[in-house]
Amino acid sequence: MTKLIATSVVRGSNQGESHGGAFIIDLATKEITQKLDWNHTDIDWQGRGWDRGLRGIAIHNDLVYIVASDELFIYDTAFKLIGSWKNQYLKHCHEIAIFRDSLFITSTGFDSLLAFHLEKREFHWGLHIETDGFNFNGRGFSPSDDNGPLPLNKLHLNNIFCNDEGLYISGLHSGGLLHFNGTKVNMSVSLPVGTHNAQPYKNGVLFNDTKSDVVRYVSRDEADDRAFNVPQLDPATLTAVNLDESGIARASFGRGLCIIGDGVIAAGSSPSTIAVHDLNQNVTGAVVTITNDVRHAIHGLEVWPY
Repeated sequence: MTKLIATSVVRGSNQGESHGGAFIIDLATKEITQKLDWNHTDIDWQGRGWDRGLRGIAIHNDLVYIVASDELFIYDTAFKLIGSWKNQYLKHCHEIAIFRDSLFITSTGFDSLLAFHLEKREFHWGLHIETDGFNFNGRGFSPSDDNGPLPLNKLHLNNIFCNDEGLYISGLHSGGLLHFNGTKVNMSVSLPVGTHNAQPYKNGVLFNDTKSDVVRYVSRDEADDRAFNVPQLDPATLTAVNLDESGIARASFGRGLCIIGDGVIAAGSSPSTIAVHDLNQNVTGAVVTITNDVRHAIHGLEVWPY
């Protein structure tokens, strides 16, 4: 009876067209309900996703937190807008996560994380990550000051996971899953280039191996390793295959990942498709496709508890 909430981005969309949305997916009935349609005129239309689409999702105390490229939105569970917040260091945001009293946002354009206080509803802390290619350094900064990081986007940080052991951060060019323990940033585990949604899981790490078109669980015990193929739609059923002038959009681009239950996960891909994988049985279960338009890609993915 599990339901999921997913956000999408639309690569190669034109002004005046939808460039993303938020959807509720009932895995039992495969019913899809669109809750938000993102169609703003004040967005950046340069390549890749840029300002288009909705990104990370987090749910806490009957509030739904969703980020677009440079803005945080809070909704109630009926998707009535509570408010929105911007910051000078918030740009090209991707995934988000809630831990204790803060929402952590990956500000990809600044190689940084921003923390938003859930009760005070203000940005109160930032972490900029630098590297010389071998070592990493995390520098804290105040989001309200003008002496923060420059918008360089060297690591393309796009994912955040939080637990009692610290912050786990990864990106297209981070080389792996980074760990911030409150003082230092170190490499926790190396990962293939271009991975998404990397996170510690049980005795290993779970992630979208996007370039290889698979979802992987890599364990310290190799016998427990799992790899699930991203769903491959019949090419004859795909639409809008020639409408993305940037050439970025492609089928089977894997992104979006959440834990449904013990050993059961959901993973997103393009065109907007969600697949359920069982690590215990090593099988793929339900597969739900929202659209066959190849420009539409799942971004955020979480369990919908309502």
